Formats: sequence, C-alpha cells, structure tokens
Amino acid sequence: MLSERRLQVLRAIVQDYVGTEEPVGSKALTERHNLGVSPATVRNDMAALEDEGYIAQPHTSAGRIPTDKGYRLFVDKLAGVKPMSAPERRAIQNFLDGAVDLDDVVARTVRLLAQLTRQVAVVQYPSLTRSTVRHVELLSLAPARVMLVLITDTGRVEQRMVDCPAPFGEASLADLRARLNSRIAGRRFTDVPPLVEDLPEGFDMEDRGTVSAVLSALLETLVEENEERLMIGGTANLTRFGHDFPLTIRPVLEALEEQVVLLKLLGEAGDSGMTVRIGHENAYEGLNSTSVVSVGYGSGGEAVAKLGVVGPTRMDYPGTMGAVRAVARYVGQILAES
Repeated sequence: MLSERRLQVLRAIVQDYVGTEEPVGSKALTERHNLGVSPATVRNDMAALEDEGYIAQPHTSAGRIPTDKGYRLFVDKLAGVKPMSAPERRAIQNFLDGAVDLDDVVARTVRLLAQLTRQVAVVQYPSLTRSTVRHVELLSLAPARVMLVLITDTGRVEQRMVDCPAPFGEASLADLRARLNSRIAGRRFTDVPPLVEDLPEGFDMEDRGTVSAVLSALLETLVEENEERLMIGGTANLTRFGHDFPLTIRPVLEALEEQVVLLKLLGEAGDSGMTVRIGHENAYEGLNSTSVVSVGYGSGGEAVAKLGVVGPTRMDYPGTMGAVRAVARYVGQILAES
C-alpha cells in the first residue's frame, strides 16, 4: 500500500501531465502543489512510484508520466467525479429536451457527449430484451394486410407488415388490438410469449389464422437478433491527441469501426454503474492506448443500455466521468417522460 503522501504525489503527477501534456519533474511538482515536503523527498517518492510501476520515464529527461497502473490507482482512490456546473446542466437539459424521437435522442446524446468531453462518444440504443411494451397498434392497410406497430417504454418503435391468410375486418382488428394491449402493455418483452400463446383460441375459427400471423410477427420483433445498435460520434477529436498514441492512430480508428468491439467495451447494459477501463484493461489490442468511460442509462432506475466515451489514457478522468454520468441521467429522464 502506498503512503498518503505518495498518493498525493501520484495525484499531482496525473493532474499535471493531463493538463500540460509534458512529463512532470520533481521541481515542477513542488512549485505547483502544496505537498509540504522538500524537492528531495518528492524525488524519493517519485523513485518509489516508478519502482512500483505507477509512473515511468518516457525518455532521458527528468520528467515522469503515469502508467496504466498509475491511472488505475488515480481513478480508484484519488479521482472524485467532478460535478457539472448549473449552467452546464441547463445546457445539457436544453439540448436534449428538443429531441423528437428515440433516434433524435441518441443522435443528440452522441453530439453532446463528444462536445462536452472532446473524446469519441458511443451511445447504445436501448435493448429490446430489457424493454417494456408500452402499446401495440394494429392498422388495416388492405382487407388482408395489417401493419403491426410495437412501441416500447424507451420510445423505440418497431413496425412489421403482416399478410393475413384471409380478410380481417375492422371490428376483429379492434378486438385483437384491445386484447393484446390488455395482456402485454406494461410487461417486459421476455414475459410476453406465454401471455399470448392461447389468444387465437378466443377468436372465431376463420380469424384464428390471421391472429396467429399477427402474433408470429410480434414474437419475431421481440426476439430479433440484430437489436444491438449503437451510434458513434466525435471520431475527429482523436486527431488532437496524435502524440498520445505510440505509433499511429490507425488501430484505434479500425477498432472504433467494429460494432462488436464497441459493444464489448461498453459492457453489459444491465450493469448501470460507472466503468472505467484503462489502457491494457481493454481486451482489444487496438485500444490498448485508450481509456473507456461508460455508464448505464434508463428509466425507473434500471439500465436499458450504455453510453460512454473513448479517448487517450491521458484523460481528465474526473471531468469525463462527471459528464458521462450527467448525460446518462438526463437521457434516462427523457426516456421516462417520453
């Protein structure tokens, strides 16, 4: 375990390196920070931190920079989440409040996160498997054609065309719509299949084929495999950090193009807590020079998806964590009110 004083020295090194982009020396530390000890003591502390792998000497200058291990300790022990100011919170709310639908919410969230953090922003769409049915609408398009519209509690709207085996009248359609909503509105998607399996039996024989066709379309929507979608923005921000990537920025850009990689980076949507993965903690090799800060968002205290940012390990962790958490909170509120 590091002493409290050495933790303070590490904190000062991280703060200075993030702020100046320059390796930090003992003389600069004692001048900029009220550490209460002599430069010689600070040099000894820096030597101990280097021996334990928390800082490193990038070249033969006197300065040191944090390692992945040093950033990890900084985040775990030393970095509080920096709260957003009242004007910043109002700006977030005003920007997101203008959204007209779920796609607009996600697009605005990506733009906002990229602007606030000056990193790459990634926002996952709410997962259907963790969503609740808000309403089912059935619209007659022709005597034997129906449109099924499924609306979720997160504002997601799914549409399916259903070709009926026989003409289906407006009265029967209204009856099916009412029965469906009475059974599944407000229920989790995973709970729906057993709630509707006996529904055709309550209809006349000539209508049962159409009812079964509508239910098949509904159940296909609930279990669709390609539900995991995300949006990414602010990739150009990485060009400001070219010197933070050891050889080239290309592996980072290639990794960001892989949706599966990004979904794994964000982590399980059901885990709503703040996650910070630093450098080599990211399993994908192309992202070993980056850090990922992510958190779950949703309505009613339950996460339905994740959002976060990707940037170099030399990151303002308290500020980034604060921005990610604040944006997630507002997106959750919008979903709850939509």
